Amino acid sequence: MPTSSTPIQAFHAVIPAGGAGTRLWPLSRAGHPKFLLDLTGTGRTLLQGTVDRLAPLAQGVLVVTGAKHAAAVADQLPELGADQVLAEPSPRDSMAAIGLAAAVLLERHGADVILGSFAADHVISGTEAFEETVREGVVAAQAGYVVTIGIRATEPTTALGYVRSGASLGLDEAPRAQHVVGFTEKPDAETAAAYLATGEYRWNAGMFIVRARVLLDHLAAQLPVLAAGLVEIAAAWDGPDRQAVLERVWPGLTKIAIDHAIAEPVAAAGGVAVVPGDFGWDDVGDFASLALLLAGGTLGDQSAVQRIDSDGSLVVTGEGRTVTVIGLPDAVVVDTPDAVLVTTRARAQSVKQGVDAWRAAGRDDLL
Repeated sequence: MPTSSTPIQAFHAVIPAGGAGTRLWPLSRAGHPKFLLDLTGTGRTLLQGTVDRLAPLAQGVLVVTGAKHAAAVADQLPELGADQVLAEPSPRDSMAAIGLAAAVLLERHGADVILGSFAADHVISGTEAFEETVREGVVAAQAGYVVTIGIRATEPTTALGYVRSGASLGLDEAPRAQHVVGFTEKPDAETAAAYLATGEYRWNAGMFIVRARVLLDHLAAQLPVLAAGLVEIAAAWDGPDRQAVLERVWPGLTKIAIDHAIAEPVAAAGGVAVVPGDFGWDDVGDFASLALLLAGGTLGDQSAVQRIDSDGSLVVTGEGRTVTVIGLPDAVVVDTPDAVLVTTRARAQSVKQGVDAWRAAGRDDLL
């Protein structure tokens, strides 16, 4: 197998960068979402870390993001050219984002191009294992499969979807690649525990590797109007008519996730494969997840935080204020200039309810 420093032939990384990360409010906001933040204290944002991880493996990188975030993305990634940031006029969910990238790559690089789609806001450790998994995924994609990466499930969480693996594909250069039997979206706790006991299930992290032509052919079979619209937009993308075609076609595109549009129906027909990913992975879905990633439980100025009888607490410091937590184990305290959040790690998933309440109260300035 080629060394880790060798880019994979015809492979291009696609990074969908969207969403508001509402369970990380008030750090993550609609105008400055979590993928633009340094949430792990490394000095690199989640988006920058994703590009750092993928660029050595790929012939090129495309970031697909909303128009309102395009300038911030370009500022954070000066190594990318203007043609490597695809700005969506409005959110149309993951199928439109990934399908647009596939169609643009097909226009630019021809029918052999393979894309790997990886979210902009995940934290991954274990570089060598990640690279090995991607390389096996590309081999399976070359064989015509839509490939997903199945993350080793470490607990029976109800916050993630699951992918069930079946028989081996029998590919010499991708010995771990297996057929996908099916997907399950966010099962209850009892079902999730039963899944883990079988050893056949892994977390579905929404990572896909596939030939661009294969993806668009599947989309044309499942949702022909959406496929035709994306192909029309891509044909105009690098020319003078891009804006006019976008304004005419984009608003009418079906809003649907790639899991529902492609992964589930194609898996039912035997066309999806999974490669086990045994690297460290976290989608930083809430403050409980963030607490596990931060040594010392502090994001920001550690000297500004005082804990007394508050083991396991997470503190995110603001500008110029100290924070003292007394007698509150597993507390979450997030200090920002215009909003303060106080909750517990156990209630981390409930933060979205607070965001919804402010939205209902008309406080869009806080969102």
